[in-house]
Amino acid sequence: MKIATYNVNGINGRLDILLGWIKEDAPDVVCLQELKTDDAGFPRKEIERAGYGAVWHGQRSWNGVAILARGKTPILTRRGLPGDPDDSHSRYIEAVIDGIVIGCLYLPNGNPFPSAKFDYKLRWFRRLHGYAAELLELEVPAILAGDFNVMPTEIDVYKPERWLDDALFRPEVRKAYADLVAQGWTDAVRHLHPGERIYTFWKYWRNSFERDAGLRIDHFLLSPAVAPWLRSATVRRKPRSWEHTSDHAPVMIELDVSEAGADL
Repeated sequence: MKIATYNVNGINGRLDILLGWIKEDAPDVVCLQELKTDDAGFPRKEIERAGYGAVWHGQRSWNGVAILARGKTPILTRRGLPGDPDDSHSRYIEAVIDGIVIGCLYLPNGNPFPSAKFDYKLRWFRRLHGYAAELLELEVPAILAGDFNVMPTEIDVYKPERWLDDALFRPEVRKAYADLVAQGWTDAVRHLHPGERIYTFWKYWRNSFERDAGLRIDHFLLSPAVAPWLRSATVRRKPRSWEHTSDHAPVMIELDVSEAGADL
């Protein structure tokens, strides 16, 4: 089972990029972030013609998340992260696919530091901590995937000394991520590639992608029920080289669910 996460950075403006990539890599599940469209503008028909069912949580011009499943419609279980009924940002959506609970998230950027945006990021992280703990208590197969907007360690960022006061690398944010993982989640990419420099995002300027001057901010966290199924975790760099593409690359994991006991 191939599950991917991709910050598409505007689904309608980069629909050809998305469709070209899913045709090439054929993921079974895709978690998308930064749709940058309201619910009515989501390209449902084009996604369905590509062979995928979808659920989405849109927001005009900003944010927006979606989950796609090949050959079926995801079973929607949640739109929005609990803990703040006044939060209007579309940053979390959750669905069950083949017996696995999949949460797709787009964590706030938080820049500049210090600012109200940074404070909001930490509050959102605290809400994620609380909800993630509830998922683990259920002892069901669960995955949290998406753009976490955090480089967990120095090996996850090119030239870390330049990022010390950036909201993606502040000690408070890195600790929040570490505390989340410490609940019992497995960081899929780092678990299979310890010590390896792997990036998922490259800025558009100064030939960052060509120089491989990037950041690892798109992550997969696997619950204890899912972690034993993990077989591979890769960054699909090719779409990042295409014209008019996102500044992120898709990240994909492969699970061996043959012993999962789910009806796949």
